[in-house]
Amino acid sequence: MDFLRPAGWEEALAAKAEHPDAVPIAGGTDVMVDLNFGRREPAHLLDLTRVPDLFEWEVGEETVRLGACVPYTTILERLRTELPGLALAAHTVASPQIRNRGSVGGNLGTASPAGDSHPALLAAGAEVEAASVRGVRRIPVDAFYTGVKRNALAPDELIRAVHVRKADGPQQYAKAGPRNAMVIAVCSVGLALHPATRTVRTGIGSAAPTPVRAAAAEEFLTAALDENGHWDNGRPLDASVVRHFAELCAAACAPIDDVRGTARYRRHAVGVLARRTLTWTWESYRGTRRTTEGVL
Repeated sequence: MDFLRPAGWEEALAAKAEHPDAVPIAGGTDVMVDLNFGRREPAHLLDLTRVPDLFEWEVGEETVRLGACVPYTTILERLRTELPGLALAAHTVASPQIRNRGSVGGNLGTASPAGDSHPALLAAGAEVEAASVRGVRRIPVDAFYTGVKRNALAPDELIRAVHVRKADGPQQYAKAGPRNAMVIAVCSVGLALHPATRTVRTGIGSAAPTPVRAAAAEEFLTAALDENGHWDNGRPLDASVVRHFAELCAAACAPIDDVRGTARYRRHAVGVLARRTLTWTWESYRGTRRTTEGVL
């Protein structure tokens, strides 16, 4: 196995172009596990730890640009206001040591359906900045996942950054597992309210071959909020609305039985998490309206 150590971004792209089979490694929290268990035996490892651009982040007017190697700890400590859903997801990642090393870019590169950041990225609305010696392109996160641990990157491309919309409303993330820490998700749900556009976005993890959005649930809830004037009056949601939203989220899944849980349990748990995250986000929205307007 050859170990490639580019000293900058252009050198990294050149190395990837010359060795398309090279596996990128930065935090190593996924790659080293695969190597240690013999699940991967790449001819080349491409070390990205000496590429400083990948560890930088920037808050713009509408989006946050996260370098591919920005660790979860930075999101937790510095970007909770701009990216609340992603910060909640980051908080559930493994242990403090892993959060200091692991990154959203690494999560995307692995593209495991159980990756903790995926539901939050889907719910917030993100784009993946991919680059090669041929140029740069943006891939909507909805189109990034192409199969189990497969993504839309070309063989010569690397993830340079992730562009995530800044929150304009409450966001939530919840994950089911057999314990509260150091656990791979049995299933997970992300939800974001976007009052500026009066829309809702979801993300579901570990309950289908890829992370998915619950499109029918989003359409239903968006229509229900509009028809009943909820964005303006901030009234509590009817129990029937919350229940049907949860049912539609569960129906969006295509789960399997595995060592972490059965398909039946996963579908049930997604419905429970969808109900909880909707309740939390809507109560947060109502609380914001109370603060800004004084009374509902």
